[in-house]
Amino acid sequence: MTHTYTVTGMTCNNCKASVEKTLEALEDITSVTVDLEQSEATISMSKHLTTQQLQEALPNKYQITEKPKTQNVFASSNEIEEEPSDLKRLFPLFLIFGYITVAAILLNYNPWNGSSFMLDFMGLFYIVFSFFKLLDLKGFPESFKMYDPLAKVIPAYGWIYPFLELGLGILFLMRIQIPLALIITVIILGITTVGVTKTLLDKKAIQCACLGTALKLPMTKATFIENTIMLIMAVWMLIKIYS
Repeated sequence: MTHTYTVTGMTCNNCKASVEKTLEALEDITSVTVDLEQSEATISMSKHLTTQQLQEALPNKYQITEKPKTQNVFASSNEIEEEPSDLKRLFPLFLIFGYITVAAILLNYNPWNGSSFMLDFMGLFYIVFSFFKLLDLKGFPESFKMYDPLAKVIPAYGWIYPFLELGLGILFLMRIQIPLALIITVIILGITTVGVTKTLLDKKAIQCACLGTALKLPMTKATFIENTIMLIMAVWMLIKIYS
């Protein structure tokens, strides 16, 4: 069952992430999506929780009230509004991935150079993805630490991560310290992939921070595949360099 609530007291993306994290931690809550601009929270739950139970979980600065259901006189009483599918919600991620792939191919197709293609792909991937994270530098660490094991333990890691991606992108595109950049890629994406895998196995419905918080992407298998592609490329290049 899904209910919509009005949540007052939120002033920034940190507040939004705090409300989502607090409510998602409650038993029987399966997913929470907060719209900061509308001061609205959409909560799915396997067992109904009262508004008072939700309020008791939240800090006093936030006030939550259930929004009255509006009835469409032209709609059938049995008509249920469908939520957008994950495929539709992930369209921006697929589109960006497609652009990066095509750009890397165009840079290396004549003559074809597979190694150069992978370096350009990884460089463009990091540059583009760091750009979206930097659009909301305050909100990104809160979303990132919800699934990245290192960001959970060391919050400062979430703040430097977008700059780390930016630096790696420059190293790959400029062909500087490639072995070091590949090793760092294996480490940081390996850690993140562990967190993503655990989140998927626990069937938690949280927001993916891979494109920052500007685009509200769900954490799905697509996130796991995206990280895995980068890891395979990095390991392949390391084997090639040291073999």
